[in-house]
Amino acid sequence: MLSNKSVLITGGTGSLGKELTKTILKNWPDVKRLVIYSRDEQKQFQMAQDYPTSEYPAIRYFIGDVRDLERLKRAFMGVDYVIHAAAMKHVHIAEYNPDECVKTNIGGAENVIKAALESAVTKVVALSTDKACAPINLYGATKLTSDKLFIAANNIKGHKDIKFSVVRYGNVMGSNGSVIPFFLKKKKEGVLPITDPNMTRFNISLSGGVDMVLHALETAWGGELFVPKIPSYKIMDVAKAVGPECEYKISGIRPGEKIHEEMITSSDSFTTYDLGKYYVILPQVPGWKLDDYIKEFNAKLVPEGFNYSSGENAEWETIDSLRDLITEHVDPTFKP
Repeated sequence: MLSNKSVLITGGTGSLGKELTKTILKNWPDVKRLVIYSRDEQKQFQMAQDYPTSEYPAIRYFIGDVRDLERLKRAFMGVDYVIHAAAMKHVHIAEYNPDECVKTNIGGAENVIKAALESAVTKVVALSTDKACAPINLYGATKLTSDKLFIAANNIKGHKDIKFSVVRYGNVMGSNGSVIPFFLKKKKEGVLPITDPNMTRFNISLSGGVDMVLHALETAWGGELFVPKIPSYKIMDVAKAVGPECEYKISGIRPGEKIHEEMITSSDSFTTYDLGKYYVILPQVPGWKLDDYIKEFNAKLVPEGFNYSSGENAEWETIDSLRDLITEHVDPTFKP
């Protein structure tokens, strides 16, 4: 799929960007070019220690901000596929700095779309979040807006051969700023802060997130919003998995947080289809024949009123399974 193709990852020095880089270089050693686009020179310097251009001649490190349209246009020259992972993602920081969040998550999305439409890019996959579903915080609202922009971009492409799609998933296990690395650090102090003991979240591994992005790159017809079928966990089970001997101190919900997250609302059910491994929310007015899509992917419409919530999930992580996942995906030396 990526053989002799040029791929650009915005936010390429983030957790998912680095996992995508590892996967692409391993599975497609003949990738033509892999551009790591991000604004943090220190993170690029550190990433270049792991993936030096002398050893990986396809890789390029490109300093730039998604807020800068002209810089994006230059970066997109000769690129076939774009994976848009750059974002401000911390809920409470976005609440305190709303204008910065809007500039990056909405303005940045607009710039990625404009730059893609003015270049030879043929596929764009944008990363979303469960917080974009029925959002109550600014971060979620900006990502919902971003989702809508990317899906609607298929309506303005004209005769260009380009497809825009979105992938939406829950908390990525072990990603920067996520709860498990935070708990592992706090465990040394003997106290784990719990926002609310009833809180639940969806859980996906970095490799699972990468698989989903690659699935969208390979199969998207344009306008789809892909949602994975993944388990949930209870925040108290995470705490018990990490620090069973620790004190649990209730700190209260931070601004903009939910007790449970959703990835598909009942209002989405009218255009949501079950693809087997994934759900997909289709555009209300697709640019292709719906019957052809259903036949191609054996897609089955979900029941009217269906919703997908972390608090009402059919699949759950246990304390033991969480420990296994922490050892596998976060810290191989982990011991509870």
